[in-house]
Amino acid sequence: MSNTNQTQQSQQAELQKRLWKIANDLRGNMDANEFRNYILSLIFYRFLSDKIEDYVNNNLLEAESVNFIEAYELEDYREGIKEEALNDLGFFIEPKYLFSTLVKEINQGNFDIEDLQNAVIAVENSTIGQRSEDDFRGLFEDLDLSSSRLGSTPAERSKMIAAVILNLHDLEIKHDEIEIDILGDAYEYLIGQFAANAGKKAGEFYTPQQVSKILAKAVTLGRETLKSVYDPTMGSGSLLLRVGDEAKVYNYFGQELNGTTYNLGRMNLLMHGVNYTNFNVQQGDTLENDHFGDQKFSAVVANPPYSANWNPDGKLDDERFRAFGKTAPKSKADFAFVEHMLYHLAEDGTMAVVLPHGVLFRGAGEGTIRRYMIENMNVLDAVIGLPANLFYGTSIPTTVLVFKKNRSTKDIFFINASNDFDKGKNQNTLTDAHVDKIIETYAKRENVDKYAHVATFDEIVENDFNLNIPRYVDTFEEEEPIDLAQVEAELKAVDIEIAKAQAEFDAMVAELVETKND
Repeated sequence: MSNTNQTQQSQQAELQKRLWKIANDLRGNMDANEFRNYILSLIFYRFLSDKIEDYVNNNLLEAESVNFIEAYELEDYREGIKEEALNDLGFFIEPKYLFSTLVKEINQGNFDIEDLQNAVIAVENSTIGQRSEDDFRGLFEDLDLSSSRLGSTPAERSKMIAAVILNLHDLEIKHDEIEIDILGDAYEYLIGQFAANAGKKAGEFYTPQQVSKILAKAVTLGRETLKSVYDPTMGSGSLLLRVGDEAKVYNYFGQELNGTTYNLGRMNLLMHGVNYTNFNVQQGDTLENDHFGDQKFSAVVANPPYSANWNPDGKLDDERFRAFGKTAPKSKADFAFVEHMLYHLAEDGTMAVVLPHGVLFRGAGEGTIRRYMIENMNVLDAVIGLPANLFYGTSIPTTVLVFKKNRSTKDIFFINASNDFDKGKNQNTLTDAHVDKIIETYAKRENVDKYAHVATFDEIVENDFNLNIPRYVDTFEEEEPIDLAQVEAELKAVDIEIAKAQAEFDAMVAELVETKND
C-alpha cells in the first residue's frame, strides 16, 4: 500500500471517529439532514480559520517577530494584513473570531453561541465589495444557531455547539496536508451511517467516489490539462474536484438547484484550494434557467437526478433542444440533461454522465433523441454498464455514457461491468481495481469476451438504435453438462438413507409403545 493510500485511510478513520461522536451528540435533538448541516458548516469554518491563520503567519509575517494575533493589535500591520488576505484569499477573519480563539473561550468557560454567530456573519461581511462576494454570499445560511433543536435556551445551545467545536478541534488535519475530500467523505459517511433511509434525495446530489473516478478518468483520458470543466448538477462539487485530481483544471463551472447542496459545493471547492477567481458556480434549475448561455467547456460531467420531472413545454424553441425534434418526456428528464450537456461541450471536449439504464432502450421521444445523437450527431462514444445498488436512495443499476464531438468512427464501445463489485451491508461498492479495469478497457477499445464489445454502426441499426447492453455483450455462461447416471446413483443412495432412517424411527416408536403398554 502506498504512503498516500495509508495517509488517506488514516485521515478517513480519524474523520469518521469524530463524526460518529458528534452525530451521536446531536441526533437525539434532530434528524440526520439537520445535524449534517451543522457538522459540515463547522468543518468549513474551521478550515477558513486555519487557512487565514496559516496564510498570515507563513506568508505575511514569516520574517516578522510577531504572529497574526499580535500583529493585528498593531495599527501599522492591521490594514495591510486585511488587504492582502482579501486580495489573495477573498475573505478575512479577525483574530477574535478564529476557530482557535473560540476553542480557548470554551475551555475558559466564556463561550457564548452568539460569538460563533458573529463570527460567521463577519466572514461573509468581509467579502462585501470584493470580487469574492458572490462566492461567499449565504455560505452559512444553513447554520441556524438560534434553532430550538439545539436547546431551548442560549446556554443549552452554547453547550451543544461547544461540544461540536471541541470535537472538530481535535481532528488533526491541516488544510495543506489533506489527502482526502473532507466534506465529501464526511457527507458520504453521514448519509451511510445516519441517513440510509433518507430516500432518493440523498443520492441525487452525492456521487459515490468510485463512480466519480470513472467519469473523471473518462473525460481526462490522454489529457494532462483542461481549460475548463462543467457540471450542470454539481451537488457537493465532489465530481468537479475528482476531475481536478485527474488533470490540471484551470477553471471550474457548475450549477445546482438545491440551496444547501449549492453551499456545500462552494465550500468544497474552496477547501480544495480552488481560488475564488477560478470557479463560477450558480444556483438554479439548469433546464429552466441556464446560467452559462453559449459557453463551451473542455469537459462536462454529471450525475443528474434520475428520471426527474421537468417542463418540456416550449423547449423546442430552446437552442439546446431544438435540433432533436422531440423533447424528453415530462416525467423523465434524463435526455434533457444530456442535450443540455452536449450543447455546452466544446468541439474537442469529452463528456460523461451517469444515468438509469432506461435511457438505453426506452422508445417514443427518448428513442428519437437517442437515434439523432447516434445517426446524425455521431457523438456517443461508449456505454458502460455499472452494478446495481451503488447509490444512496436507489438500488437500480446505472450506466455511464461517454460522448465526444468530431469522432472519426461511428462505432460505439460497450462495457458490461455489472458484475464487478464488492457487496456491502447497505450499498455495493467498486474497488480501485474495478475502476482501473473499466478505464483500461475503454482506453484499449478492443473486444473482451463477455465483458466488452465494439459495436459497428450497422449493429446499432440492426437493433433499431436500442442500446441495451446484453444485445452487444454476451454474458451467457453455459452450464456444465449434467451426468444423469451420477444423479441417478446419488438419488438411489439418498433413498437408501431415507429408508434406513425410517426403519430406525419405526423401531423407536414400537419400543415406546411397548414400554407404555407394560
